[in-house]
Amino acid sequence: MPTLTRTSRSSPVQGVTTPEGPYESRDGDLVRNLANSDAGDFLELFEELQRQAARLLGLSPGQREMRMITHLVRSHLAARLVTSSSLAAASGLSYGTAIRTITRMDERGLIVRRTRTSSGKSVSLHPSAELLARWHEFAYRANRRVLAALEPKGQKRRTEVGRGSLQQRTCSILPPPPVLSNKVRLSRGLRVLVHADPTFTAMRTLKRQFEMILGTPIRSRALSIDPLKAEVTENSRMPQSKYDIVAIDYPWFGEMASNGYLRALNDLVAELGDDLNDFYPDTLASSRFRGVQYGLPAMMSAEPLVYRIDLLDCADLAPPRTVSQTLETARRLHDPTSGISGIAWNGGRGTPLGHSFIMIMSAFGKPVLNLRRTADGFDAERVDGEEMRPMFLSLEARQTVEYLLELMQYSPANVLSMNWYDRAVAYQRGKVALAYSHTMLAPLYECDPTSPAYRKTGYVPHPTGPRGQPIAPMGGYALAIPANLAAERLEGARAALRCLTSASAIKLYMVNGSLASPRVSVSRDPEVQAISPLVAAMDDMVADGYVRMWPRPPVPAISDVIGIAGQEVHDLLSGTKSIGASLRDAQNRADARMRELGYY
Repeated sequence: MPTLTRTSRSSPVQGVTTPEGPYESRDGDLVRNLANSDAGDFLELFEELQRQAARLLGLSPGQREMRMITHLVRSHLAARLVTSSSLAAASGLSYGTAIRTITRMDERGLIVRRTRTSSGKSVSLHPSAELLARWHEFAYRANRRVLAALEPKGQKRRTEVGRGSLQQRTCSILPPPPVLSNKVRLSRGLRVLVHADPTFTAMRTLKRQFEMILGTPIRSRALSIDPLKAEVTENSRMPQSKYDIVAIDYPWFGEMASNGYLRALNDLVAELGDDLNDFYPDTLASSRFRGVQYGLPAMMSAEPLVYRIDLLDCADLAPPRTVSQTLETARRLHDPTSGISGIAWNGGRGTPLGHSFIMIMSAFGKPVLNLRRTADGFDAERVDGEEMRPMFLSLEARQTVEYLLELMQYSPANVLSMNWYDRAVAYQRGKVALAYSHTMLAPLYECDPTSPAYRKTGYVPHPTGPRGQPIAPMGGYALAIPANLAAERLEGARAALRCLTSASAIKLYMVNGSLASPRVSVSRDPEVQAISPLVAAMDDMVADGYVRMWPRPPVPAISDVIGIAGQEVHDLLSGTKSIGASLRDAQNRADARMRELGYY
């Protein structure tokens, strides 16, 4: 979010738009220009900013603390250390007056003093959570007021939001995360294993800032989905964990928890209290097993169908809502001679195609396991016995593979090797008109102005089969603590886990490249919604009941079932097996695995 900073008189103000058009001048000239165009409005603006500063920041009449506040906040955002001496020097006050001012700010709860050494004699100064919240609210209001003052008269500012008014949707303007009052005590720093995606890339980009917040070095390792699962499993079999925190794909929680790989978070859940209600319900449900919470959501992705608004408009087509409409739309827009295919999807052998199969099958009306039906879907939390039986021999499974066979006619030539990243990149580069694509990778086109799909993308739930209901299958990751973590590291790991999944931290990921919020307050923050229309679109889909966990239930052996589906259906699509043989072999293999685990 832009904040108010004073431009030096020796440098021009670039790109300011006035009622007379673009204006470029030194800042003094800009003030005169605005004042002359409407002196009353400018004076009102100036007085309003002073009032907001006094009310929200609690400044003394002389505002001698303003330089200290801006220095503290700027240093916090840049992860620079501040001491009493450096803050006094930055204030422009005499040393004695500055130290007394720092003391008064400390007494009012605006500063956090944190020890730098084991002796406690040296401390660093940081803005408190209260000061960060006040400053952020002030900067947000001031920014909006300045933009309104600079707009041409009679021009109404456009704000993109989803359902309802901004006031109805907004929980609050979330400030940046503050430092922890007490440093996280972990020998050799925090060790984190994550997934290689935009959310965790943002977390790694913000490494210095989180090191400042936590007060400890951070070492992170990022892996793609299958190597990540293998590493978590291997690590769990060691005498002591190599990692303090690990990222777990939601469907893995049943397997990981039942095998004793993860530590229950009962104590942390109790500490969070009402804050737990800020997470989207299905993200919490996906990261627990048999009623016990084993992870805290770090992101929530969903797989809708994405489409190029401009291409559909040119062909006079509506966004497809059913599989038959999807086939017709893909057929109409499929133009290989122009380098554009109709639709992209995960067709790669194994896990990628397995995910496509189980999610599309859900849109035909049945999950891949025999889950118990509920009023609004299926029960994916309490699953046992016959409810674990795979459903490869169902009508919906057959309809799904028949649909995939038809889709291949309008798909890229390499669709049977495509994974999540490949299909998103094909859409980003304008190579396909439609795509089944996880919002986890939406920053590729939502945040890239050079993409043909930039600000030209629409989102709809999975197109439905004859007996299906609209759904956008949920995905994403939660952070968890390995069960074999050394006892002396538990307290630090819990503190770090709570910080890294807080609303303020999630917002920080969002404004640094992620578009996968697991929290209501973050999704409805106006600054976050301004990043991309996708944010409000996903919040709307959750409100409509489309984003659900049951297509990929977090039960033991679900990864095996997904892998089997991806292998057998790939044999079918590549022409080495018939539909009947492929689905029958998938059922037999999955049944054998469930019997091996003792479910029936």
